[in-house]
Amino acid sequence: MIIVKMMPDSVNEDLEKIKKESERVLSKEGAKNISFEEKPVAFGLNAVFAKFAFPEDKGTDLIEEVLGKIKGVSSVD
Repeated sequence: MIIVKMMPDSVNEDLEKIKKESERVLSKEGAKNISFEEKPVAFGLNAVFAKFAFPEDKGTDLIEEVLGKIKGVSSVD
């Protein structure tokens, strides 16, 4: 299992849209059993944590690359 933390650009970002788009791109890359959790960070900002199974041969750099391109996501860890 892989757990990835995505930080939105601002408190005004629609986290549901980020989760929906994340699920779409992760599924396209071969991820399975995708789930999400929101956790407060600071000053009303919530991080989105994605948990999923991912093919070992693809590597984690690909995950950061595809999730980092999502509109409204400022960083991926």
